[in-house]
Amino acid sequence: MKKHIPNALTSFNLLFGCLSIIASLVNNDLELAAYFIGAAAILDFFDGFVARALHVGSEMGKQLDSLADCVSFGVAPAFIFYKITNIPIDFNQINVLAYIPFLIPIFSAIRLAKFNIDTRQTDSFIGLPTPANSLFIAAIPFVISANIFGLGSIFQSQWFLIIFPFVSAYLLVAEIPLFALKFKSFAWQPNQLRYIFLLCCLISLFAFGYLGINISIVLYILFSIYNNLQPKK
Repeated sequence: MKKHIPNALTSFNLLFGCLSIIASLVNNDLELAAYFIGAAAILDFFDGFVARALHVGSEMGKQLDSLADCVSFGVAPAFIFYKITNIPIDFNQINVLAYIPFLIPIFSAIRLAKFNIDTRQTDSFIGLPTPANSLFIAAIPFVISANIFGLGSIFQSQWFLIIFPFVSAYLLVAEIPLFALKFKSFAWQPNQLRYIFLLCCLISLFAFGYLGINISIVLYILFSIYNNLQPKK
């Protein structure tokens, strides 16, 4: 029975991804869609955690997790971004700008496929994980609606809406090592980078609200680059 628990959590992750898509396209409620992605991200963390805790990891679970992630952290955030661009797809008149957001699910799928066959990514990541990328996108509707620090207009600017999907696509598949938030112990020395990063995330969320999510993802990349530049022991 216990071997089915992680797969059940993964299935609910997929369900929330589907609900996020409905919230974006049918209800036009991007904040609700973002909440569903947040719920999917929590389940994505716990399905792996539970699988390791119960010692019931399996190849099926690994594949199911990637398939769910492709929907919840690839397709769902792409539709949020598509709705933010406010450029409808008209099949009678091709507008390239309307299709740019769909670089996000395409490269998310490539990133997940690479992860499944890349033996280097057991204790760290190569390229930005899809949940991190999707959480950055999911926070944007809140930043826009609250116009936090006047940044709402920037996130809605044409330049950002055109450039971001390309930057996102690159980061997803870039050969950039990024540390994982996996604690083998709670000792300070081997985890000091993780502890400092998590503290910075908490400060960012407390100080900047939803914008703190975007800041945290940027910090994650910067912390990882800094870590890569340190001499290896």
